[in-house]
Amino acid sequence: MPEDPSAHGKRLAEDLATTRRASEDYVAGYDDRHLIKLSLNEFVPPEDLAKAAEGVEVVSQEQKKIVLAFATEDQLDSFEAKLAHLAKGNQITYPTMIYALEGIHHWTEGDRTGWALKQDGFPPDSRFSIDVELWPSTQEEHGERERRTFVQWVTAEGGEVLDQITRPYLTLYRIRCDRRVADRCLRHRDVRTVDLPPRVGLSLSLLKTPVHALEPIPPPPDGAPGIVVLDSGIVAGHPVLSPAVGDTQDFIAAPAGPAEPEHGTFVAGIALYDDIGACIESRTFAPQLRLFSGCVFGRESQNDPKLVENRVEMAVRYFVEKYGCRTFNLSYGDPGRPYRGGRVSGLAVTLDALSRELGVLFVVPTGNLNIDPGDVDDSHRTDYVRYLTEREAKLIDPAPALSALTVGSIARNEQHQGWRGDFDVRPMARRGQPSPFTRAGPSARGAIKPDLVDYGGNLGVEVSSDRHTVQDRFGLGEVSTSHEFAAGRPFAEDSGTSFAAPRVAHLAARLRAALPEASAGLCRALLVAHAKTPEASSALFENDSIALRNLTGYGRVDRSALFQSVDNCVTLWSEERIENLRNHFYEIPLPDEFWAGRKRRRTVTVALAYSPPPRTTRIDYCGVSIGFKLVVEESLDAVARAFSAEVRREDAPSVPERDAAREVSATLRSKGTVQASTWTFNRPSAELMKKRMFVVVTRKDPTWGARVASVREGYSLAVKIDDREMLISNLYQQVREVLRVRARARATA
Repeated sequence: MPEDPSAHGKRLAEDLATTRRASEDYVAGYDDRHLIKLSLNEFVPPEDLAKAAEGVEVVSQEQKKIVLAFATEDQLDSFEAKLAHLAKGNQITYPTMIYALEGIHHWTEGDRTGWALKQDGFPPDSRFSIDVELWPSTQEEHGERERRTFVQWVTAEGGEVLDQITRPYLTLYRIRCDRRVADRCLRHRDVRTVDLPPRVGLSLSLLKTPVHALEPIPPPPDGAPGIVVLDSGIVAGHPVLSPAVGDTQDFIAAPAGPAEPEHGTFVAGIALYDDIGACIESRTFAPQLRLFSGCVFGRESQNDPKLVENRVEMAVRYFVEKYGCRTFNLSYGDPGRPYRGGRVSGLAVTLDALSRELGVLFVVPTGNLNIDPGDVDDSHRTDYVRYLTEREAKLIDPAPALSALTVGSIARNEQHQGWRGDFDVRPMARRGQPSPFTRAGPSARGAIKPDLVDYGGNLGVEVSSDRHTVQDRFGLGEVSTSHEFAAGRPFAEDSGTSFAAPRVAHLAARLRAALPEASAGLCRALLVAHAKTPEASSALFENDSIALRNLTGYGRVDRSALFQSVDNCVTLWSEERIENLRNHFYEIPLPDEFWAGRKRRRTVTVALAYSPPPRTTRIDYCGVSIGFKLVVEESLDAVARAFSAEVRREDAPSVPERDAAREVSATLRSKGTVQASTWTFNRPSAELMKKRMFVVVTRKDPTWGARVASVREGYSLAVKIDDREMLISNLYQQVREVLRVRARARATA
């Protein structure tokens, strides 16, 4: 409650009057309502705010404390009267909601200006393309009228609609117009944002390396899973790729035309083989996947009449319907759309929606941080992690997508082999540390992003000259297939987060061979369950666990027991469906031998994944919320009683999770849709060994989620039991025996 409610009411009434006057200078929308911006001092549910504000229609919650709403003249009159009543010291209805208001304003040109447009301004051309997003409507008939009226307005003003997306979660137009129309878009009531079309910010510098003649490469095995590379196209005739190529399609419309296939060919080699360098060294290329290519990026995005969201969706539906593909690598990042917090937008929300609808898995990079060579000095080498944690290094679209696997880059190579000598170029990162060009999370709601990291290359600082320069080649990058194989250069070297993502996509597709019926969620859960934070990164961020998580996520996938359990590392998994306000209980089958013996490192890792319905009009974005806790108790009954009370009663105390030697807290990991944590047991206590270990999966949706969620939502759970320091381990057989005993007990019961 404000110290002086009367003064508070008077100030809000003045804000409202100013807002109403300012609205007269803006381009009218599809009806005569005003658009008002309500600034709050605390989070208030939009439904409660609408009641307090005389029934106005809440359009969107742009940030936790900023809400946009449509209001008629009568509603504003009524609201103004309420504020005047408060200013006189009288009692009003819904006072708590009014007290939470800090200000009432209008949505300005600055609010509508996208990040890339703020940085670069409008192009100097007489006519150019812009992307215009409209406010989503809560009622379909209003949304249809809004879209129709806006298109008519653009045409009447002399603009041209080149492409459009009309979804419940996103209404976006690509418009070709002059500066006058663009300026008027910034003042249009129904416009949410105006921005420049996406720019592909990818490094294409390649180092040609000599290779020996290749032996004939066999085709992939019958029934091999497919992996789709959505990129700039590939050179399908490359001798290393061609045996596995299933289909290549061009989804670029004239006049842009497809881009040169160098980037797509480089990405495709990694997606197909994971480690091209190892294949070259062993002289063995044996593809285990079928390779598909969808060209979705043209030469010049400014001249492309098609939205990238539409091209990607078209390609995904094609490969799903025709070939049953389920794994898609999209090594793309738009530097003009950094994630600054708040809602997820653009291509990211499209990927989240397609993930849920089609059951597919997208793997995307965090995006590259472009470093200006003129700004580089030796401090970048010694303290490069400092700028990786700054605002400019945040994720770029589509990396914030919550149902996609987002991959950051770590360095593999440290030795530079330039003509001046290795000493003249100092590596900026050591092996296992974040690459100097990778970007950092978190994503929406504070979700952990990136989810994973893998090798994507390194940079070096040349310190011998007066002006320090950045080097990304001569042994610092990653090796893959080159589009110039016909000229005698079948392999090339490059650095970028684009080349870390396809390593994870390769693993996800390979999991389909081991588990043909596995869902995209199970693939995500298994990959994260087998991830480990690189030791070099942990050492670099020894005193900053938040920065470590924001740059490396859950870590790099350990391949050793990913596709099949081994004697000392066993993975169990389950795919189930759960209703809202319900718990599922799983007892982890830990054999007595797991606890017995000398002091050693034993671990239990739990991972969960699901794909909720996305809504950009909500600050929490996800219409479903599923999480897990690991608890240690004497019996299942005790666990069930505690969690049943917690999920059904808001005032019930939260059941604590075992937090000893835990990597990621339940609060932190629950913000994402793929979640994991590892518990380490070096010297278990006698009390711990007497008890049993349970994983409890709980679904507790936001109130608004009932309109978009399913009654029974699917999720995937993976549990990894690791005892690799046991001198002689037969953990696999021991776990199987525990499960057999339990099965016999259930049958007897």
